[in-house]
Amino acid sequence: MSILVAVRGWKPDHWIHALRAAAPERTVVLPGDAFDPASVRYALVWKPEPGYLRTLPKLEVIFSLGAGVDHLTSDPQLPDLPVVRIVDPDLTGRMTEWVVMNVLLHHRQHTHYAAAQAAGSWQPRRQWAAGAVRVGIMGLGELGTDAARALMALGFEVAGWSRTEKRLDGVAGFHGPDGLAPFLARTDILVSLLPLTAATENLIDRAVIDGLAKDGPLGGPVILNAGRGRSLVEADLLAALEDGRLKGASLDVFATEPLPPDSPLWRAPNLYITPHVAAESDPEALSRYVIGEIAAHEAGRPLGHLVDRDKGY
Repeated sequence: MSILVAVRGWKPDHWIHALRAAAPERTVVLPGDAFDPASVRYALVWKPEPGYLRTLPKLEVIFSLGAGVDHLTSDPQLPDLPVVRIVDPDLTGRMTEWVVMNVLLHHRQHTHYAAAQAAGSWQPRRQWAAGAVRVGIMGLGELGTDAARALMALGFEVAGWSRTEKRLDGVAGFHGPDGLAPFLARTDILVSLLPLTAATENLIDRAVIDGLAKDGPLGGPVILNAGRGRSLVEADLLAALEDGRLKGASLDVFATEPLPPDSPLWRAPNLYITPHVAAESDPEALSRYVIGEIAAHEAGRPLGHLVDRDKGY
């Protein structure tokens, strides 16, 4: 029985090495290799060619090499098989690092101080306590929950919004369409960790931006997006940065990746850009996770973190 690694956009060498180290008794193959398609029982994938997985007649489980699964659910020919989301402490911790770092960059007014340093100018500004700043997290799954706890430990006032009701100690909870407006109205820094579904595509638009709190200590609201690029209307965010309705933003994901060199986002004021590295997958850690899930499956135990096709995550 073989494990297939099918990825687009990055080299699979580290994954091949890590999987072979984690399970030397198993055969690991790539789409371009000479192998019997019927030998493949498990596939680790990131943006595989549409329809490709249907060519594997004995495939049993699909593992998504990333926090999101929209690259799979958008394939109309996706086989009706279990799809497992990768949920691992390493990946979760990396996302929390990105969220905390970017909340602090805006909270501690780093754009101002970086410009002052470049100009050789001593320009202190008033610094507010973390407790005076209200952070709102859209998406309270594994990633959002961990980020919320880290931000609360620093003293920030944290709320969460999700599709259905979720409860987390110390976090003010909002959910559903009726909960969105009051959630936004109490949010100074909005953090989106939403999956991409029909309900979340283009969700963060001008109306959402204009619904954010305007009475916070930062001088205006801030948006962070490390969920999915297409959940944000980039033109609306750009306009709000340029006219001052937004104080700042940090983006790790984009509607088109790589972000084109001529995108106006590169030159937007008070915007931090990272190239989809917030929760970059670590092959060694995640290969151990996948091999553990395969062993559980073969022993008759249930797979963890199965994707609900109807929900899209």
